[in-house]
Amino acid sequence: MAAVVGTEDLRRPVVFALQTLAVAAGYYAAGWLGLLRHLVVEGAVVTPVWPPTGVAVACLLVLGMRCWPGIALGALLVMMTLTTFRPAAVGILVGNTAAPVCGYLLLRKVGFRTDLGRLRDGLALVFLCALTAMVISATVGAGLLVLTGRLAAPEFWPIWMAWWVGDAMGVLIVTPVLLLLHGLRRPLHVTRWKEALGLAVIACGVVPVATRSSVSLLFLVYPLLIWAVLRFQLAGSMLCALFASIMATVAATDRVGPFEGLTRVEVMTKLQAFNGAMALTALLLSAVITEQRNTRRSVERACQELVEVLEHLTAGESPSGRPAMDDGRSRQPGAQ
Repeated sequence: MAAVVGTEDLRRPVVFALQTLAVAAGYYAAGWLGLLRHLVVEGAVVTPVWPPTGVAVACLLVLGMRCWPGIALGALLVMMTLTTFRPAAVGILVGNTAAPVCGYLLLRKVGFRTDLGRLRDGLALVFLCALTAMVISATVGAGLLVLTGRLAAPEFWPIWMAWWVGDAMGVLIVTPVLLLLHGLRRPLHVTRWKEALGLAVIACGVVPVATRSSVSLLFLVYPLLIWAVLRFQLAGSMLCALFASIMATVAATDRVGPFEGLTRVEVMTKLQAFNGAMALTALLLSAVITEQRNTRRSVERACQELVEVLEHLTAGESPSGRPAMDDGRSRQPGAQ
């Protein structure tokens, strides 16, 4: 018995260390991908979508608070690839770690469910985690850049806005996809695979044209998004939104299509407005449809159970509809 306890005691630190390294590696890989396409606004490097924030929130929702050291380690590795380590970097590191942690705590406070099958879950992810909690990282990061003299005071709000929206987009676009992959249990039916393949082929043809055409055709993404929501709910809508966001980001950083001839601030504003509207549409509409379908299924199950109860109650009735009685003749009192 002592040997078993000793083995368990040794295994827990090893599992924790491996888990921390895995979370840090995922955070760093997401940061590396995010930095492949970035914009320079007011002399600062910003990303329209910051995937590490979405990875951090997803890890917290799946693994719990014990994974926050991995988030901090990953944020440190990303920061060291961008600049040398300075005292102000500690504050930015704290802000980048505290924002997803606060978002996770807010979601847990309201009973958030990772399947995103309720409208309240979608609203909580949008307003509590993405829009509210990410204020922490943007305020701390942009504020420290101003305090250390690396950013002029008038440039605070443009950088703050870009930082905040980039972190929020990471939560809205990346977190649902990771939660979807974590909760994936069974494949789609064969007929649905054919429809999914058709949707993917059409999206691969329409989305690049819409995001790189000199004519403003970004609205063509929304019919595909609605199709994906109606037929495949969260799985289809978020994958479609992720693909469209990647293509739009590539077009924006290349300054082509609807982003040609715009200033850096205008490019960032237009791209983030498109990504935000698309992510909100996909997330909330899929949550509404999923909740309605779950409600309908619950009503159908309740009706079926009611039918079974009525069948059991009517099983003891006679063919004439009256309760069956004993075959023995009734006798009056005093009868011989």
